[in-house]
Amino acid sequence: MNTPLAATAASGGLSRLARALTEVAPGRWLALMLLALHPAVVLDADPAITRAFLLAHYGFFLLWQPLVRSEARIEPRLALPVFAMAALLVLVDSTWVVALWLAILAGLVGAVATSQNQSAQRVSYLLALGYLLALLLTWVLPQTLGESDPPQALVQGVRWGLPLLPLIILFVPAARQRGTSSTLDFIYGLLLSLLIMVMALGVFAVVAVAKVSYAWALVQTLLGMAALLLVLSWLWNPRAGFTGLGQVTSRYLLSVGLPFEGWAQRLATLAERERDPESFVRDALANLDELTWIRGGHWQAARGEGRFGEPAAHSLEHQFHGLTLTWQSPRPLTPALALHVRLLSQLLGYFYAAKVREQTLREQAYSQAIHDTGARLTHDVKNILQSMKTLLAAADMTAPEDSDRLLELIKRQLPQLANRLSQTVDKLKQPVEDNVTRIAAQAWWDALEIRYEHDDVQFFADGLDETPLPQDLFDSVVDNLLTNALRKRQSEVNLAVEVRLVLRPLVSLTVTDSGAAAPDHVARNLFQSPVASDFGLGVGLYQAARQAARVGYRLELPENAAGRVMFRLQATDSRPTDTPG
Repeated sequence: MNTPLAATAASGGLSRLARALTEVAPGRWLALMLLALHPAVVLDADPAITRAFLLAHYGFFLLWQPLVRSEARIEPRLALPVFAMAALLVLVDSTWVVALWLAILAGLVGAVATSQNQSAQRVSYLLALGYLLALLLTWVLPQTLGESDPPQALVQGVRWGLPLLPLIILFVPAARQRGTSSTLDFIYGLLLSLLIMVMALGVFAVVAVAKVSYAWALVQTLLGMAALLLVLSWLWNPRAGFTGLGQVTSRYLLSVGLPFEGWAQRLATLAERERDPESFVRDALANLDELTWIRGGHWQAARGEGRFGEPAAHSLEHQFHGLTLTWQSPRPLTPALALHVRLLSQLLGYFYAAKVREQTLREQAYSQAIHDTGARLTHDVKNILQSMKTLLAAADMTAPEDSDRLLELIKRQLPQLANRLSQTVDKLKQPVEDNVTRIAAQAWWDALEIRYEHDDVQFFADGLDETPLPQDLFDSVVDNLLTNALRKRQSEVNLAVEVRLVLRPLVSLTVTDSGAAAPDHVARNLFQSPVASDFGLGVGLYQAARQAARVGYRLELPENAAGRVMFRLQATDSRPTDTPG
């Protein structure tokens, strides 16, 4: 009956113990690991006692190790090397195995030490690194090389003095572990372990070749390594013109397996030639001769997808700026090549995004051209219709005896209206920037007077000659201004309308009426943006102002007072104009 309760209590106790172990600071496990290692290596005890201390040391190592999170479940494929290393350390009685293990431990401790932010933690790991190096150099390596008679002071110092370093670490204040392993600089740890191994092998080589004592061999090896490191540090970042090993290494890592500059230049050249984003990606991935370690792949975008190269066993996928790239290779890519593929994918994604934005801007510019042209030409059509209504009204009010004059008026007006309507339809067919068609000032002024001769508009011109004027601009602006003024006359009795053309020193066309002034908020925005209108779209003068700016003119409202409202279309400079077309 009590068996399930006992099992439950045991399970709860193990859970609490596991939680308690995960909350212990890593520095505590590090100190206990070194304290368990010391008697196993230094003391001449029974082999069974030595193995027991080594097992305890390895257990504390597993609790401290920075490679795997403490609460993570170890998979069988990771557990096998763990047990293999434990068996090698415990069962094989060899000082070379211990030396190798100390070199690995020193690399791990040094790697963790570089990532510590708190000074107390950094001091603890530096003391641990000093302990491992001292144990290796003063005890393990001499025994490995057959130094059978070390000085007694050295023996006592190693046996009873070195343990003070782990004891100091044990009592150094440390923060609790936050459920994650310590940060590990793998490259630094690997370099440190290799450096220690090279030093040990160098001492062995000097002793074997020169037949000198271990102490003198250690001094020679350390001096040689110090000189080598000094030369390498100078070559890494020299001061006399040479780029240095640091830049050479960085350049190699950026261009491993591929001339990066050549790839970027080819993409830039292709981007200048190809406008369609999907065609650009397809052409960029069509030639894989430079990517010797990539067999093929697949790309997918919003408006298309495709394959390149040949299928392969291993794949790597990246997505940047709406472009998904799947790279396939015959074998798994190394970390350096994987980073390189990511850089290439990101570069291709940036170019693709630029092409998409360029295409979007072209479409928006075309739509804007359609809108601008349609809005402007709508007013031209309205003005033409207004002129036709004026003709019809004149025909209705003409007496039979004036039929000859009406017929003459219709013969003069209808060809002009038909020509203007034909030009408007042609512009609607191709909504692009207008080709500026110019007409002589005298001819344009005569046609304008004929067009509005029955609307009670006063016309004044100074020094008319063959000066060329942009016909579309002048027709559009004067029709808009006169239509607005004549519409104002319907609500304001006896409103006078005046049109004046001046050719010197600058071409200037003014339309003035004696009606009410435009409201301030309308006057401010009249040429800057569309304004509210009861008779149209409210964009007539706005579009006219934009059209004027494109051909070197300025449309403005210089006077806006009750009884005198003046609009002026004036050239912005006095440059010579083209001959009339």
